[in-house]
Amino acid sequence: MRFPFLSDAWFTQVDALIAAAGDLQLPPAIKAAKINVTIASPAGDTQVFLQEGVFVRGHQPAATAITLSADLARKIFVDADAAAGIAAFLAGEIKVEGDLAQLIAMQTVEPSAAQLRLTQQIAAITA
Repeated sequence: MRFPFLSDAWFTQVDALIAAAGDLQLPPAIKAAKINVTIASPAGDTQVFLQEGVFVRGHQPAATAITLSADLARKIFVDADAAAGIAAFLAGEIKVEGDLAQLIAMQTVEPSAAQLRLTQQIAAITA
């Protein structure tokens, strides 16, 4: 079954996938990143916190915050399209506040095989 991106049902399913995934064997740059993400959509903003390579709902104390559209968030975080993220940043479509070095460090490493599997599982349940 597929669930609308960022819906409550989607978050519930993603939380279950994350719990089942176990150790994601994250590279240190991804593991260390703590980023508040505001995803803007016509239905309203969604706040998530990227910690240890996965999202949790809401914002937490963090040195870095980004704001981007729901379409762009889906490309980057669900479709794993890193190139879309870089292009959007260069085009000014991603607003960054704080420690830009965290974002750059995340772009310089490859995700682990376990993290890639989780991303594929999330993509499979996302409508």
